[in-house]
Amino acid sequence: MFKRIPFFGLLSPKSPLQGLIEHYDQISECLELIKEALECYVSGSGVCREFEELKQEIDKIEGQADKIKRRIRNHLPKRIFMAVDKALFLNYTTQQDNVMDEAQEALRWLGMRRINVPPDYQRAFISLLEEVSEAAVQLGPALKMTVDLVHGEYLDRQACKDKFREVRYLREKVFKRKQQLISDIYNSEMNFKDIYQLIHFVDCLNTMAKSCEQCAGTLRAMIAR
Repeated sequence: MFKRIPFFGLLSPKSPLQGLIEHYDQISECLELIKEALECYVSGSGVCREFEELKQEIDKIEGQADKIKRRIRNHLPKRIFMAVDKALFLNYTTQQDNVMDEAQEALRWLGMRRINVPPDYQRAFISLLEEVSEAAVQLGPALKMTVDLVHGEYLDRQACKDKFREVRYLREKVFKRKQQLISDIYNSEMNFKDIYQLIHFVDCLNTMAKSCEQCAGTLRAMIAR
């Protein structure tokens, strides 16, 4: 029976899977900036960094992430030498990129016009941001454990699967909070523009968590026997 074996690293100076970790590290750096901006905006502290300044910094990091993504896609080894299925690998790069894209989209929706988030909703928004951020953070070790497992440098398959479940659990928490928050916003006394803008913001955060879950699902498929 044909079996993929993790020996392509012997034929290439760098494993394509290591490129995924480089790509994630850029996303992680970008998400920290976005989280800082969104939490400050929602809390209405009045000392937030300028959105335009922050956008330029994020665009620079995203540019680096895109270069890494193009590099690893353009320099894949022959299919037979790949330790994981090529389609899964390419799908994962797209899904991981979507995490940052949705974070940027959330930032753009808040930056269109200033909204004073009512105090009654600030805690719920901050909690949603924290749960989405945690899902993205936990994706990092899930990816690193998968890469090590595929390369034969890590043998605890169950611990790897537990990390995938953790990402999925966080995604479920985000979805439930998103449903409640959207219902509360719809039934609030805010004007229509604020309601429309905030709901799109919440949807972007929810999609961000969903992309993290999809990444975890693809990683699980990579290590499936």
